[in-house]
Amino acid sequence: MNPLDILHFEQLKTEVQNQYLKNHTPSHDDISKWKGIDIIYFQEDLRKITKANISEKSFYTYFKSSSVTKLPRIDMLNLLSIYAGYASWYEFKKTHLFANEVLNENEDEVETGEAPSSEQKIDTPSFEPVKIEEKEVTSETEKSILQTSDSENKDVTGIPTINLDDKKRKKNSIVKENLWVAISILLLIMVAFFAFKDMLLMKEYTFKFIDADRNSNINADLDVKILNKNESPILIKVLPNQPFVYKTHNKELTMVVSSPYYKSDTIQRNLVNAPDTENIELKPNDYAIMLYYYSKSIQDLKKKRENLNKLINNNAVIYQVFDNERYGVETMDKQRYISLVTLPTTSLENLDVIDIIGDKNGKISMIKFKIGNNEKNK
Repeated sequence: MNPLDILHFEQLKTEVQNQYLKNHTPSHDDISKWKGIDIIYFQEDLRKITKANISEKSFYTYFKSSSVTKLPRIDMLNLLSIYAGYASWYEFKKTHLFANEVLNENEDEVETGEAPSSEQKIDTPSFEPVKIEEKEVTSETEKSILQTSDSENKDVTGIPTINLDDKKRKKNSIVKENLWVAISILLLIMVAFFAFKDMLLMKEYTFKFIDADRNSNINADLDVKILNKNESPILIKVLPNQPFVYKTHNKELTMVVSSPYYKSDTIQRNLVNAPDTENIELKPNDYAIMLYYYSKSIQDLKKKRENLNKLINNNAVIYQVFDNERYGVETMDKQRYISLVTLPTTSLENLDVIDIIGDKNGKISMIKFKIGNNEKNK
């Protein structure tokens, strides 16, 4: 065997691949990566053009392998050459000569259908033997299937197509094409599902916060802090008298609800069988409510001072937070705070309690507050 024949065969495989790609769209452009339905369609196209066939085993032996060291039999080489548009394997090599390559003058006889050499017999592909002349395939090949009992041809699968009904072939081709389209659509749906499954599995939950003493909606701002595993907390503001709406695909929910006028509460829910809407009761912060009441009360100043004096611890720490950037935070003592909140001024309408802490004696030990738009009211 001429060592250059292996290189010629690789060239032939490339041209066979390109010939098929002219009218077909397999799953991959590289012929070595074809499998299943792609090989079936290629075999059908080969039969249509050459009126002969190669077996799936031969295809895997010579097209799927990346290191072919022996040539197929000459009849298979002729068949593939005809499919690629040449009269024979010899004709194909003549048009692809390498530098200084000379073909044997007797090589044409071997390659136009004569018996293969002993070296070629050892490496026999699963291929329907076809007698081929230089310019055309003989009519004998079109009329019969060559069969052999030789052990090296056990996988011959040559199928004559001359007797197949054209309508039936077209119907089978349409079925195969529709099957490929259906498989492609199914794969696309699966990819889309896994890409957007978190969004598709999102569920909305509504939580309404109720005053536990009054059994009514909470008319105050609430801070809801969502705690997810391996994530930083997410803080969400809930406006007065408004429900808290949250979307998640998680099966559990942990949230901390806090407000100056209500006791902080950590709420944990298993969402597997949780209702879509739920009422959650919050306990009022009695200190904050009383302080708010006495600060905003329109009762006489003397009585108002007395009540605040009883409610606040003498050593209470009191902070006023300013909205402007110059001051930030300022501390004051108990009496100054009482004087501030009992002055007859409209600025008290914007007084907001941020945080309050009580002591074990039932008095307020810490107050943090602010007066909204403080600089504008000066």
